[in-house]
Order: sequence, then C-alpha cells, then structure tokens
Amino acid sequence: MDRMTEQRAGRVVAICTSRERGVVKLPVSEAQLRTDHGIVGDAHAGPWARQVSLLAQESIDRMRKVLPDLEAGAFAENVVTQDVDLVSLQVGDRLRLGSDICLEVTQIGKECHTACAIGQATGDCIMPREGIFCRVVAGGSLQPGDPVQIAGNTAQDQ
Repeated sequence: MDRMTEQRAGRVVAICTSRERGVVKLPVSEAQLRTDHGIVGDAHAGPWARQVSLLAQESIDRMRKVLPDLEAGAFAENVVTQDVDLVSLQVGDRLRLGSDICLEVTQIGKECHTACAIGQATGDCIMPREGIFCRVVAGGSLQPGDPVQIAGNTAQDQ
C-alpha cells in the first residue's frame, strides 16, 4: 500500500505570498499555481527548483510556545498544511493539493543566508530543517481548506 492510501488527506490551512523576497509573506484567500512557475504574483515564482514552499501548522504551533503571536507567512512559507506528514517527505515525492495541483519536492530545508527575526527571537528557525520546497508539476487554483495528500515518488514510480 502506498503512502497516499495509508494517509488520510490533510488540508491547506493558509496560503501566503509576497511581492519581494526577504520579507514576511501575507495570507491570501486564493492563489493560482502555474506549472513550472509557482504561485502567480509571488516573489519566489519562476523557472527554478524552489517555486513553492510548504510548512506544517504543527511546526508553527511548536514555535508559538515561544512566540505566541506568530502568524502564517512569518517563516516566508507559501503554503501551511495540517495533518500532512511533511517531515517524512523525500526529494522526488509528489503532493496533490486541491483537485488539480501536483507539486514535486525538490529540496528539504534550506540554508539561512542571514539570521532571520524568528531565529534571533527564539534561537531557532524551523525552515532550514522543516521547510519543504517544490516545483509545480500541474497548476490550478488553491484555497485554504483544500485537501493535501502525499501522492508517491517519481523515482519509485518508474
């Protein structure tokens, strides 16, 4: 049995975007994801491997124990998920979001180039370990509340 059938669907809690890099992203009510591009209008969209970033609500909640006022987008994540085992993902894994969107994991975590405000305030930033970065394999419309499922691994499917 593959992970898609083992795991019930999680959901999108928030979608966040920004027009420039290096700033907190702000929640939006809907986003358009374009194949091989990312979220239309987001600063991180474009023809590269980190088109869309995901972070688990459960990870944010752990950080809220130190900083209770954390909002979605504070870690510059695009999509906040709930009840999706993001930490089990590997490069090449695919995620289904909503009815049409397919993302492929291209990177787990990232190197922080400068100490972020969250890291300075808490002594720890979770994006370098728990942030998931993806490219858009199939685009579509995304809204908070849409389902999210792990849909297999491209290397294992061949």
